[in-house]
Amino acid sequence: MTHMSLLSFLGVLVCALFSLSCCEEPQIPEEKLVVVTVATKETDGFRRFLGSAKHFNYTVKVLGRGQKWSGGDMSAPGGGQKIRLLKAALEEMKNEDIIILFIDSYDVVFSSGPRELLKKFQQARHKVVFSSESLIWPDRHLEDKYPQVTMGNRFLGSGGFIGYLPNIKEMVAGWTGEDSDSDQLFFTRIYIDPAKRKSTNITLDSKCRLFQNLNGALDEVVLKFEDGRVRARNVLYDTLPVVIHGNGPTKMQINYLGNYIPNTWTFEIGCTACHENLQPLTSLTESEYPLVMIGIFIQQPTPFVAVFFERLLKLQYPKKRVKLFIHSQEAHHERHISSFLQDHGNLYQDVQSIGPEKEMDGAASRNLGFDMCRKDDSCDYFFSLDVEVVLKNENTLKILIEQNLPVVAPMITRAGRLWSNFWGALSADGYYARSEDYVDIVQGRRVGVWNVPYVSNVYLMKGSLLRSELTDYELFNSQTLDPDMAYCHNIRNKGIFMYVTNMHTFGRILSTENYQTSHLHNDLWQIFENPVDWEERYIHENYTRIMKDKLIETPCPDVYWFPIFSEVACNHIVEEMEHYGQWSGGGHKDTRIQGGYENVPTVDIHMHQINYEKEWHKLLLEYIAPITEKMYPGYYTRCATPLNFVVRYKPDEQPLLEPHHDASTFTINIALNSKDIDYQGGGCRFLRYDCSIQAPRKGWALMHPGRLTHYHEGLPTTAGVRYIAVSFVDP
Repeated sequence: MTHMSLLSFLGVLVCALFSLSCCEEPQIPEEKLVVVTVATKETDGFRRFLGSAKHFNYTVKVLGRGQKWSGGDMSAPGGGQKIRLLKAALEEMKNEDIIILFIDSYDVVFSSGPRELLKKFQQARHKVVFSSESLIWPDRHLEDKYPQVTMGNRFLGSGGFIGYLPNIKEMVAGWTGEDSDSDQLFFTRIYIDPAKRKSTNITLDSKCRLFQNLNGALDEVVLKFEDGRVRARNVLYDTLPVVIHGNGPTKMQINYLGNYIPNTWTFEIGCTACHENLQPLTSLTESEYPLVMIGIFIQQPTPFVAVFFERLLKLQYPKKRVKLFIHSQEAHHERHISSFLQDHGNLYQDVQSIGPEKEMDGAASRNLGFDMCRKDDSCDYFFSLDVEVVLKNENTLKILIEQNLPVVAPMITRAGRLWSNFWGALSADGYYARSEDYVDIVQGRRVGVWNVPYVSNVYLMKGSLLRSELTDYELFNSQTLDPDMAYCHNIRNKGIFMYVTNMHTFGRILSTENYQTSHLHNDLWQIFENPVDWEERYIHENYTRIMKDKLIETPCPDVYWFPIFSEVACNHIVEEMEHYGQWSGGGHKDTRIQGGYENVPTVDIHMHQINYEKEWHKLLLEYIAPITEKMYPGYYTRCATPLNFVVRYKPDEQPLLEPHHDASTFTINIALNSKDIDYQGGGCRFLRYDCSIQAPRKGWALMHPGRLTHYHEGLPTTAGVRYIAVSFVDP
């Protein structure tokens, strides 16, 4: 070998071993690439695909727009229509050196741009590269005919391939099948035929460098966040695919990945797409606002229903652009509905209410509500709202409408728990499963608008969908699924995306467990099940400011006076006691207490008589004990309370209480109604200090020592009826 030939040989060897850039082929210009897809309908998935293509500046040619799809439903072999359309489109293309990328679109997103795609195509050293799969379909009997691979997927996937125009023309030239015939089987037969495979120069992207099919590979694919970019990474082959395809039964997984790819949400920026395609309402007059039908559904006894209707009234949306549809299966709540409609029903454009007497179940009522919007061409949106939803954000409806999405729910959670009104994923049997990002979304560490497989309790749907894609009347019916799951199942099957937004704080959802309806004001008993709502309803609005703003007063030595109950709490407690009605006679003999004898009797009802002892003890621990420990330093209480009761003072019954010591370490005395409005006279006098409190404030508590120092008396009530709630704490 000559000296020069040896040098040439070494140069070639170095290039081959180290792939030096100086030895690489020139990069294929990006303008040579044409992306071709088939989409007969503009689905949500198709719009997502186009959005990802636009993000990376791909040129996309769409075939079949507006045509009827006759290629099957893809649950069985089909898709031949795609080859027919592709074959016809290729015949019109004359530029022989262009590169064709043919891919599905409804369940595909790009994760990188044309430059990377073309570079990886060149590195494959073949004229046509197909996506690969680990599962063989549609004919498993052809497995033995597939070429073996040393590493990677062995089987062809027809949902994505890339190649030079002449080679792809040659490949599809022999198509003579029906639209319903299998496209995958057609390409498979070409690939497993050694002569055709060689002639067309086909290979598979076995290690998913270009294409990632998710079916059979879910455990291999993870999100990779790096330098402000988001990619899907195949951890089995350590590759970063350019095209991500949710083929087969992996639609929910591609929806999950599409929440991040391409750069839809990043740790550095957050949600990058949440402000796109918005429909602002600010420029509209009230008469121009979209017409919304609000469907309110009451399916079980639910706490704080009266508060629900108060919040509905405060919803910041023109009421003349709202129609109400109310369905209740609970007779217990009929009084709440009728009271609301009697006082405020005329504010709305229209109201229809169906009560339990119609014996309509939840699925039927929801179907009926949807159908009313469907048949009303003026119905722009249907806002489904379960009565257990606590909407704290008065602009919720406006926010959801402005998102301009097919179905969107405001994220709400159960206080103190990870329970929410959406699911991040589904299990194999179609029930709840936790997605990797679920906890971060619920706890607000990731904020955005999320494509999810299930929403419930509260969501907004476009009325146009009900009149087009969802013309089926019974969306909530199923032999095996509950109404909400049936609805979401049907929505998913139609290819319609459901979203949940946590861009704002919207509210929460009540627990309806253990809610009893045996009392007059059953919400009083919700201090355990729904403590946040109980506090909002029943604790004085200034209670949390007591220490900060020094609201505690000292009207007498070691006597402290502070707000504790709301006006509603006072009214409900009094009404609950009067509803119970079994007031003691005020005599010394009292079988309700240990020993059966009361030294200083009052006309009263004990809390345990109405089964309120546990709830009252919780009140003392949560709201009284912290103040006790601040005002009486060094004393710590567990709020042992053998006596908790409501006292009634009336001039003709028991107008006053003689001087006495309380059998307690300290006493709580809460005024439940107002002097000069509900009664005259009254008050409390501490004899040792000759100090009187003659104008108790409704909802305020007096806290004072019970023994030795604070000998006191109840001053005469001269007119009306006075009520106080009393606790002897730590006897």
